[in-house]
Amino acid sequence: MQEALEQQEDKIFRIIDSVLKRIFGEKATELIYQHLDHKYALSQGEFSEKLDTFAKGLEDFLSSGAFAVETRILKAIPSSYGIESTRFQMAALDEHDFASQMRIAMQNA
Repeated sequence: MQEALEQQEDKIFRIIDSVLKRIFGEKATELIYQHLDHKYALSQGEFSEKLDTFAKGLEDFLSSGAFAVETRILKAIPSSYGIESTRFQMAALDEHDFASQMRIAMQNA
């Protein structure tokens, strides 16, 4: 059970990492990670277990740009889990915050 949880957490980090690197590149992604680590004491391995803190740190660093990044992260989940996007139902963005949506997505994946 613990191993399955760790695999899911690792997969969530890989999704986040991939999206950030596609949008910002390697160096800027490292700056985001440094910001999260220094200001929020959030290491990369803790992203999936501390989604609220991750979202707050991302929003702090990117301001209004965080919404677009969060949306891209959420849209990347179905393909990463081998789920057809048409079958994957995400909560409406105005009904739930990013961390809540990620939890829902992880449960449905």
